[in-house]
Amino acid sequence: MLAKYWKKIGLLILIIACVFNIMGKLVNKLSLNKEMIYSAIYAIQHDENSENEKN
Repeated sequence: MLAKYWKKIGLLILIIACVFNIMGKLVNKLSLNKEMIYSAIYAIQHDENSENEKN
C-alpha cells in the first residue's frame, strides 16, 4: 500500500515542511523599526571605526 501512495505521501510531507519553515520565519521576523535601529547603530559604529583607523 505504501508503494502505491509514496508520491502523495512525500508531497504531503514536503508541503508540511515548507509551511513550518515559512511560519517559523514569520514568527521570528524582526519588526521594521528594530531592523532600522540596528542598521543605524551598525552604520555609526562602522563610521567610527573607519575614522579611528585613519587617525
